[in-house]
Formats: sequence, structure tokens, C-alpha cells
Amino acid sequence: MAVDEVLREIGDFCRSAGLAESTFGRLSVNDGKLVSRLRDGGSVTIDTLARLRAFMAGHVPGERPTARAKTAAISMPVKSEPAPAPKPAPHIPARAAAEPVTDENGTNFRFFDNRQKYLLFVNTCSEKWVVANRVSMELNHITPRPPAVRVFDAGVGDGTVMSRVMRAMHHKFPTMPFYIVGKEISLEDVRLTLEKIPDRFYEHPASVLVLTNLYYAEAPWLSPKSPAAAQSMIWKDVALTGNSSHEFEEQLTDLQGFLAENWNAKTSPKTGGSIYERPVVLTLYREDHRFLLDPILPRPGRVTADYDLIIASQPYRARASAEFKAKKVIAPLARALGPGGRLIGIHSSGADPGLEIVQKVWPGENPFMVDRHALLKAVKAELGAAGRNLNFNSYADARSVFRYDMHTLPSEVRGSIGTSTLFAAWNAAIYVAQIEDQRLSEVVKNDLYLEATQDVLRKSGGLWFNDESYVISRRSL
Repeated sequence: MAVDEVLREIGDFCRSAGLAESTFGRLSVNDGKLVSRLRDGGSVTIDTLARLRAFMAGHVPGERPTARAKTAAISMPVKSEPAPAPKPAPHIPARAAAEPVTDENGTNFRFFDNRQKYLLFVNTCSEKWVVANRVSMELNHITPRPPAVRVFDAGVGDGTVMSRVMRAMHHKFPTMPFYIVGKEISLEDVRLTLEKIPDRFYEHPASVLVLTNLYYAEAPWLSPKSPAAAQSMIWKDVALTGNSSHEFEEQLTDLQGFLAENWNAKTSPKTGGSIYERPVVLTLYREDHRFLLDPILPRPGRVTADYDLIIASQPYRARASAEFKAKKVIAPLARALGPGGRLIGIHSSGADPGLEIVQKVWPGENPFMVDRHALLKAVKAELGAAGRNLNFNSYADARSVFRYDMHTLPSEVRGSIGTSTLFAAWNAAIYVAQIEDQRLSEVVKNDLYLEATQDVLRKSGGLWFNDESYVISRRSL
């Protein structure tokens, strides 16, 4: 039997059962990437095919499919190969979409499921602080209204961008109270963020910082849409005592137990993506400024999303369609803008040495098919009448496009380039281009990918990447 016939059977079953293909693979043979490997030209063993067929045959219409025991092998004319060992589902780092997201064709996709790639990229490239500088420029174009400067970060990540923007906010608005909400589903990234903010409460004591794992359509309002989720929501207020960064750091470190118990993700039964087990809202502020901050502190069921600035840096998968990005991410965030508020969106745009490395290995590869112009057009269409008082600013390339670099010394890319530099450059290139693990397994069997990386580094004198930005602003009253 041809693999495409097997794929058709699986596709028909998933549509009728309401399952994502990754969920089907996990329930049937404990391998969430099975279907994606088949689409990439892989094959299955006779035993695996028998288990797939038995799983589909045992499904009762109207009931939720569940995992079944391994069945005996049957004779089928399908190519036999060893089945790979299943991998545990990790947390999704910041750059990946932290929602239960499927592509527009209904196929689940989750990239960067190796956290080491994420951490290596963050620590070897300057994207975080370059993005923070670009975001901070928008502070010159907002006019905050009492009682606070209101900012929403739609993907906190390791907290580098947020903490840098908070420093710029203090420089620009040193006497105004701050209300900052950050969305992040990854427990590891929340921990990293808490390590970076103790000095922010020391320098700018009139600050309220809220961290939440809610979805894009929920987080600006700190309110789950599902009644069941709302009933199970955990809302924790932490009033920091003392007046030094050291004291604040100790109290924030004490939150590790709370986070480990409550800030957990699970796999969506519909999409295979990571979602929160229970919605959590964590509010941080200084006890000695409670009186001043009382009008700013959020309360359950009484949160207004009228932000002066919304940060949406790399919040979606590059390969997703413009309509998908608009509906799932940017349009919900645009609705949360207050009068005079500005949403700055940032995503990778290609046309750089990083993409050149990828295209040397995979000719014609280009994940950056949706530019800012197409995306803003889709956001306009998605918002409809609700977007009439919004301005959609794509700007010229000179203002929109900016670059960031991989940290290297000039001597590192001359002559013989060290292996560690080549590996760091390769990791950055495949991270930005969002290359899935199953595609990498074939090319790393020899050194051709490192040779391609070396050629580009020598030709370009280093490695850099291009991002492009756009702004959606709400007209002032």
C-alpha cells in the first residue's frame, strides 16, 4: 500500500474524529510526529500500520478516541523501518506560538521543541536588545493617561525585552506609575523573567507587573473566556516588602514553589499544542506603594484593556498564513489598544546571510512568505468595522527593517572558523528559519551543513538577520 493512501485514511479519520494529526499519532502509536514524517517521505513498519488501523477501527463515533494497546502485526506490503523513540512534549519557548495553534489546513505544528536551540540563540545573538531598542522608540509616540502608563507584552520570553523596555520607560516617564502585563506560558521563561526584574522595583517603585499564561484573546483582559477556566483560575497578589533589589529578589525567588505547582502546560487534545492546565495571574508590586497603586492594581473581573503600548515580537509561526496570524494573534491584541495606543509587531523577514545558509542546504526554502504589508491587510479585513479608528502603518523599509547580529569577533570568521562558532551560526540560522527536527535529522548525517555555514560566514564576514516591524495605532479621543 502506498504511503499517500495511508495518509488519506489518517486524514479522513482525524477530520471525522476531530483530532489533530499529532494527537492521532500520539494516541495510536505514542508518536506525535508520525504523520509529519510520512508527509516528508517517511515510511512505517507493518506492525505500526496494524496498530494505526486497529486504533481507527476501534473508534466509536461520538466518543473521544483514547490510546489502545499494541496490536499484533499483520502482513501488509509497506516498507519496514525502525520506529523512532517518542519524545516528551516540552514547554514552548518564547519565540514559538504559545497558544493551541494549528495551521490553516488543520495540521498541528510546533517548532523549537528543543529548548537548547532557544537558549543558544538568545545568548549568541543580539536580537533581544535590538528589539528592545526598536520597541523603546515607540515610547516617544504615546501619550499616557492617568492613572498609569499601560504596557502589554504578548510574549515575555526570558524577560530581556521587557526589562530593557522598563528601563527605557523609567527614563522617559520617571514619575508616572507603570502597569505592565506580560503573557508567557513557559515556566522556564517566567523563572528567567523574575531573575531580571528585582532592580526594576527598586528604580521605579510605582510599578505593577502582572504575569499570566492566558491566551492572546484573554491575556490583555486577564479573563479566561471559558466559564470552567474562569472558575479554576489562580489569582495571586504579591506585595513585595523592603527597599532593596536584594530583598525583592529573595521574595521573587520564594515564588518558585508556587510556579512549579501552578504554572504548568499540557497538550491540547484538539491541536497538540501547549496550553495552560489552569489559568494563572500573578501580580507583583511594592507594599510601601500600595496606596498610590491602588487605582492601578487589577482585580478579578474588573480589568480594562486600554494599553498605551503593546509589544508583539515574534508571536507567531512564520509559515502561517496572513489570515491565520491576523485572526489568532494580531487582531485580538489590536482590540486591546487604548486611545492613542500603539501596537508594534516584529517578525523575521529574511534576505540575510542566515537565510542564505538555510537555502544552501534546502534550495528554495523561504519561510518568510508573509510580509508586513500582507499581514496588515489581513488584520484590517479581520477587524472589519472594529478597525475604523485604527491606523495601520507598514512604513518604508528604511524605518521598518532592522538587523541584528550573532556575536563574533572579527578574528573568528577569518581563516579557519572554529567548530563552536559554526555550530552557533547553524543553530541561529535554523532557529530563525523554523526548521523542524525531522528535517534536520537527514542533513546532519554529514558535514555539508557546516561547510555551507562556513562559506556564508566567510562571504559575509559574520552572520546577521533581518527583522521587520509594523505599527497599529488607535486614534486619540
